[in-house]
Amino acid sequence: MKRSLASLILLLSACQPSPHETQPPAPPSAAVTVADPWLRATPPGAPVAGGFLTLHNGTSADDRLLAVESAAAQRVEIHEMRDEGGVARMRELVDGLPLPAGTTAELKPGGHHLMFIQPTRALPAGEQVDATLVFERAGRMPVVFEVRPLGAAAPHH
Repeated sequence: MKRSLASLILLLSACQPSPHETQPPAPPSAAVTVADPWLRATPPGAPVAGGFLTLHNGTSADDRLLAVESAAAQRVEIHEMRDEGGVARMRELVDGLPLPAGTTAELKPGGHHLMFIQPTRALPAGEQVDATLVFERAGRMPVVFEVRPLGAAAPHH
């Protein structure tokens, strides 16, 4: 009986966390999260495909989307649309997209967006495209884009 009790105490003490163990990971609300990633469908040979999503920085530190990687295109650029004298102009954000602490950035048609340059294949509606978002602080984050019909618009929230 004493041996069983001693074994039980030893077993239970082994289950206690060490005072030197690291803190548990932060809850999902305290992280950079991605919602509703989608691409606009393309016909064969299309030179570009637009990518859209919503990013939320639930942390207390500023972050930045630095790059996007995908085997579905020769390269992916982060773009913004600007109205310059009544003319919409698109330009690459070479320094990435700032994502201040506690904010949400919506990448949508007519605004900030991702440009999949030289898709490696046609992207018909209904397919999925793997990509990796690269953040300055949050690091690499895999994401799957849903391909939506050519005329698709941003979802209404």
